[in-house]
Amino acid sequence: MPNPNPEDKRQAAREVIDILHEISTLLNTNLDRTELSLCVSLIENGVPPEGLANVIKDLRKEAPPSKRVSSQAFAE
Repeated sequence: MPNPNPEDKRQAAREVIDILHEISTLLNTNLDRTELSLCVSLIENGVPPEGLANVIKDLRKEAPPSKRVSSQAFAE
């Protein structure tokens, strides 16, 4: 099996993030592509998804109202 070209890997990663971002948008998570990429990286490195979601909810609760983004998707 040939070794994938690094540019092909980057393109595939971009496509995955694009798809995840579309899903994220539909679910109203208010995560941008960078935040979503960081979350994916954390999960790939062993962070439990439920724990990550709880941390995001807690951080959003603590954010000043002017900086806070709607967190309805994480409220339940």
